[in-house]
Amino acid sequence: MTVLLRPVETLKVWTMRVEEDRYFPSVPADSPMRVSRARRALLCVATLLPAILAWGCSGVVSGRSTSPSPTPLTYTISGSITPATGGSGATVILSGAAGATTTANSAGSYTFSGLANGTYTIAPSHTGYTFTPASLNATINGADVTGINFTGAAQAHSITGTISPTAGGNGATVVLSGAASATTTANSSGNYTFAGLANGTYAVTPSRTGYTFSPSTQGATVNGANVAGVNFTANVQVGPTFSISGTISPIAGGSGATVLLSGAAGATTVTNSSGNYTFAGLASGTYLVTPSNTGYSFSPVNQSVTISTASASGLNFTATPQVTHTVALTWNASTSTVSGYNIYRSLISGTGFARINASPVVLLSYTDANVLNGTTYYYVTTAVDAAGAESIFSNEATAVIP
Repeated sequence: MTVLLRPVETLKVWTMRVEEDRYFPSVPADSPMRVSRARRALLCVATLLPAILAWGCSGVVSGRSTSPSPTPLTYTISGSITPATGGSGATVILSGAAGATTTANSAGSYTFSGLANGTYTIAPSHTGYTFTPASLNATINGADVTGINFTGAAQAHSITGTISPTAGGNGATVVLSGAASATTTANSSGNYTFAGLANGTYAVTPSRTGYTFSPSTQGATVNGANVAGVNFTANVQVGPTFSISGTISPIAGGSGATVLLSGAAGATTVTNSSGNYTFAGLASGTYLVTPSNTGYSFSPVNQSVTISTASASGLNFTATPQVTHTVALTWNASTSTVSGYNIYRSLISGTGFARINASPVVLLSYTDANVLNGTTYYYVTTAVDAAGAESIFSNEATAVIP
């Protein structure tokens, strides 16, 4: 319509000018001047019409002409974490120009895909391990980046304490049992150390001829940090000492169970792989023995025993698995296009998450049936795209198992 209207408006102007000559009565109707002006008007219109049409068409064409944007190129960052014992299942976090999380495969290899040019930081994590280096930077500049590798080492912690006074602590023998076994000798100040320990539950028992110790045994749980202050008091022995011993069966519930002694003296020990336990160096008196193990109940719940002239044995217990619980998890769908979701769980809020699903979950729900009674769990999820790249962690959800 724009192209057609412009020449018509121009013709009207020229027509009006021709009609104005009617106000000059002295000029005849067939005057050459009138004919000349009309010819000039038509000549001008003929001259301007191509330009007007070209302008209108040009405006229409340029307004509708578009070019498709090229698809941006993307690249990958990959590497491995060795040895496989520390690399397999390790969480790898990408930050910097973009953020994502992935899990190393059984060989410790990992890959982040679909990345644009930019500088990134890669950091691995795995409960019970430290990594060298702790993180690495990688810059993508028109090509994939490979060989971003890390070395994992199992974390080693210690249990330390003091036996006082030094008269009884100096030279005392200290035995470690439970998740690992070791023996050391307290120094001249009564101090002792067990180093290089992995996470787990341990029992510490001092001994020295002519002395009894209070408590006779103490439990210590290593969970990502050193344990200090496992102290004992040495008492000069007066009269004979005795022991209390027994077995917790079956082995599934008895092995590694914690046994608490209270009453005339207090102590804690951990059963061996056969479910056997012993409290030694006890004076005469009445004691109460109570076992515990996560996921089990015991019959009887505890037993009382009095010793005066002989040791007491056969204080046995039966362990029964507790009622099984499950945790039902649900989450909102990602706003991006994803192929599934991964679910991570930890015993510590905010850290130490490990994936619990074998492959990405396509639904918006998941049931964790591998939980223990009396334990609190923390969960997060990630979204996974078709290339296997993961989003950052979701918000954390908490489940308390009774």
